[in-house]
Amino acid sequence: MTDPQNWQSPTNDGQNRPRYGEQVPPPARPGGDRQPGWGAPSGWAPPPRPGLIPLRPLGFGTLLWAPYQVLRRNPKATFGSALLIQAVVTLVTLVVVGSVTYFALSRVDSAPLAERDAVQAGSWVGIALSALIPIALSLVAGALLQGVIVLEVARATLGDKLRLGQLWRMVGRRLWPLVLWTLLLSAVAIVALGLVAGAVVLFVTLGGAWVALAVILGILGVLLFIAGAAWLGTRLSLVPCLIVLERLGIRRSVRRSWSLTTGYFWRTLGVQMLVAVIINVVSQVVVTPVSVLFSVATSLVDPNASFDAYLPSIVLYVLVLFVSLVLGAVATVVQSATVALIYIDLRMRKEGLDLELARFVESAPGSGATDPYLVGAARTEAPRA
Repeated sequence: MTDPQNWQSPTNDGQNRPRYGEQVPPPARPGGDRQPGWGAPSGWAPPPRPGLIPLRPLGFGTLLWAPYQVLRRNPKATFGSALLIQAVVTLVTLVVVGSVTYFALSRVDSAPLAERDAVQAGSWVGIALSALIPIALSLVAGALLQGVIVLEVARATLGDKLRLGQLWRMVGRRLWPLVLWTLLLSAVAIVALGLVAGAVVLFVTLGGAWVALAVILGILGVLLFIAGAAWLGTRLSLVPCLIVLERLGIRRSVRRSWSLTTGYFWRTLGVQMLVAVIINVVSQVVVTPVSVLFSVATSLVDPNASFDAYLPSIVLYVLVLFVSLVLGAVATVVQSATVALIYIDLRMRKEGLDLELARFVESAPGSGATDPYLVGAARTEAPRA
């Protein structure tokens, strides 16, 4: 690659070519005078700061490979955060749900035969309630992780490289709006699926010709749910970016996400779906051979189950769980980074964000430049750098 500071025009031997970061005088007025307000260059030129992506509207290929660059550029803050959060959620799930399940089943086994049905029903309720704890934790953890990756992509575009603790502290200020948004999305999905399932169950209980209608309704309901989820999910996919980077509330984030994706729906959907397909294919390519090889290995080592038959299964489960955690962490980082890059690309195309980013990168330290991602009132109220 050529150094922009040392590059010279082949036609004029480098004469009259501005250096990187140097002010360029406006064109002369008729008569030879410069426009008013033009002063001599200050002589300060910031060094080039390599960022995650070029500061221009992104091509389709860049949107596909740049999310993987996020992992390589700052693995401790991105992959480390994802792996740590997923490991904690998995551990809490195993401890809480596993302990409650063990004691519940033990209680059922020790209950008198006459009371066993009632005890079993109560045990299932207890197990279901215990599952709410890891579900709530996963919602909070997922919102935190998505905010961390969004912020990392935004800062990496400016050439910054933040540590894990810095990212977590900065995202923590916007954590609860992210959690509330995640809860709203989950509630809408549950209600929609509940309505379809309830209608199907109702028609099945009526019997007769209603059963055929229930089958048709179930198929159409699932297809409509998938189409609606893809449509709404794409139009509202930028909400977490807006909550974190522009510091907007949920209502304004929804309206702004809808506005930014207008005219770019299929591009946004296509990029997200293609990245998801790539991740799923790679995950299956890695997980499937591991499961098959270790299943074969345990059968060869202990064909007659001479020692504890549960030990090979436990080893296999732990191995597959570890591989799944690693792949899940990678998938979460890549998918969240994809959404953040789509957000930056759309703002470049529709609002000229690339000019704001370039101006911020080239500004001198202490010059009073504000966060280039802020808009409106948030931009005027933000502290100067």
